[in-house]
Amino acid sequence: MSRSERLLALLQALRRRRRPVSGRVLAQELGISLRTLYRDIASLHAQGAQVEGEPGLGYVLRPGFMLPPMMFSEEEIEALVLGSRWVAKRADDPLAAAARNALAKIAAVLPDDLRPHIDTSALLVGPGEAIAADGADLPTIRRAIRAERKLGIVYLDSKGIRSRRTIWPFGLGFFDRARIVLGWCELRQDFRHFRTDRIVELVPTDDRYPRRRHALLKEWRAKEGIPEPRD
Repeated sequence: MSRSERLLALLQALRRRRRPVSGRVLAQELGISLRTLYRDIASLHAQGAQVEGEPGLGYVLRPGFMLPPMMFSEEEIEALVLGSRWVAKRADDPLAAAARNALAKIAAVLPDDLRPHIDTSALLVGPGEAIAADGADLPTIRRAIRAERKLGIVYLDSKGIRSRRTIWPFGLGFFDRARIVLGWCELRQDFRHFRTDRIVELVPTDDRYPRRRHALLKEWRAKEGIPEPRD
């Protein structure tokens, strides 16, 4: 592995983590000595990367250091293409368009020898089962999630019974057969999952819910027995 490749690998290892990671773990992951790791961290510092920490305490990369898209590997490009193609086929129209636009922006700044990998990627998204007719405004739901705002909904359950709810949306799941809003329901005083094709009325509000979205998601994961994403 060349020095530039090693520095890139170190950056990626740091970017994947939200909490400090020890130098020993990083060195083992990269297959280098601690002495080499410390030199590489010093090199990243010199190039403007805000790597905070010290031996014995761990290291973390602060936001703000931009990694040029031209540094993507062939496998990373394939992952981006596959993900964008999945979103284009499975998500709502605005999100699908955003995925295509993002991929076009990446392609525009890739060097000539890597750009063909986007158009010629052999990783394809197969046909999925048709999603039930969906009257819910998914962009409105996504905006409420990002802004941590309450939503008023009228929901039709599996027995055809309607109920009016106020929910705190904190996640939106995309599945082959349905799209699911994850939320805290004020009526039930508990977490609930709402199929978007059963939301017959949706009213956005300016009311911020009293807890942070990330805290709700973490609590929901614990209740459902879903492990936290790996760093």
